[in-house]
Amino acid sequence: MSRYFTEEHEWIDVDGDVATVGITDYAQEQLGDIVFAEVPASGTQLKKGGDAAVVESVKAASDVYAPVSGEVLEGNDALEGDPALVNSDPEGEGWFFKLTLSDPSELEGLMSADAYKAFVDGL
Repeated sequence: MSRYFTEEHEWIDVDGDVATVGITDYAQEQLGDIVFAEVPASGTQLKKGGDAAVVESVKAASDVYAPVSGEVLEGNDALEGDPALVNSDPEGEGWFFKLTLSDPSELEGLMSADAYKAFVDGL
């Protein structure tokens, strides 16, 4: 499995042609306590860079963008009942959605873990 990152602070784990997407630890720290998360429905077609999900905290509401294009396989229903999962485990159980990649070449523009760390360190 490969993990990539975006400049909008999403992470994406890729296993074959299926990707799991969430927000990074850095992103959840910036947002503060998460009080609401809206995930896309199965079958939703997402375009790279387009709005995919919504996360709200006590500080702000923020969109979660699709790091790649594809069809949503499932949203993380656990976030509806426990949006704080995004705070407690942002890069694990706090994932937002899974999708089938429609264009694997879109992964080429994403950052590795080391590149993302350097990006965040420069903020």
